[in-house]
Amino acid sequence: MTGKELMRMLYPSQDCMVSVLDVGAIDLKVADAPYSQMVQNNYARVVGFEPDVAGCEALNKKYGSPHLFLPHFIYDGKPATFYETNWALTGSLFKPNQPLLEKFNNLHELMTFKAEHPVETKRLDDIPEVGDIDFVKIDVQGAELSIFENGERVLRNAVVVQTEVAFVEMYENQPLFAEVDQLMRSYGYQFHTFLGFAGRCFKPMVVNNDVNQRNRQILWSDAVYVKDWLNFGRLSLDKLKKLALVLHEFKSFDLSLLVLKEIDTRGATNLANRYFASITAMPPTKL
Repeated sequence: MTGKELMRMLYPSQDCMVSVLDVGAIDLKVADAPYSQMVQNNYARVVGFEPDVAGCEALNKKYGSPHLFLPHFIYDGKPATFYETNWALTGSLFKPNQPLLEKFNNLHELMTFKAEHPVETKRLDDIPEVGDIDFVKIDVQGAELSIFENGERVLRNAVVVQTEVAFVEMYENQPLFAEVDQLMRSYGYQFHTFLGFAGRCFKPMVVNNDVNQRNRQILWSDAVYVKDWLNFGRLSLDKLKKLALVLHEFKSFDLSLLVLKEIDTRGATNLANRYFASITAMPPTKL
């Protein structure tokens, strides 16, 4: 079953639009973005942020309606410092932790501090254009926790969150996974899965001539959180449907099935059995 087929099963007589908030590296055509198929099939709208005004205008021109990109640094609403690095994707509101980075292959080389820039930031909850979000994806090089703390309204309305988490301080004083996990649980989420684990070898060891391959040390990952599956009764029918759609894109078929069972209890439908029959007829899926 494709995501589009599931969408039509859930919304047979009306249009569906999953609201996605992407804070961080944004490219709607990245093949492994969990919402890419929903965007391509026209049932997901993305709100994103690009602090550079010219870059933001280019994104809005490239992708157009119904997507929207806003020229803001998202953080705690106070003045901050942006630490520019030699690779744009590793710039951050936290300064690279050079003594730690230099212990590993090919980290200092990608995160070398270049310059400081004073910036103005905005709180996620203070941006009216964000609206009612279903799925949050965030990758902001250490600033995730503060964004979540200042985005309670958005997080409490959403049903799935994908966030980068760190297990060591690659940036000075950045919050780590344990702190993010504690906050997410306080917002009514359950931890669901990690999307792989990234790391590096301690110098001077190199595995298979690949400086990006780790031995045992794990440095970061993406964690996925789902609105508490012990309390589905707190979610509206529409939010349950959006949850099932997003979980399907993560190949979380078992949890999507559980959501469909809850939907069936509310409307005397047969969605779960139809979904189960379709999923079990599919070729084996590599997770």
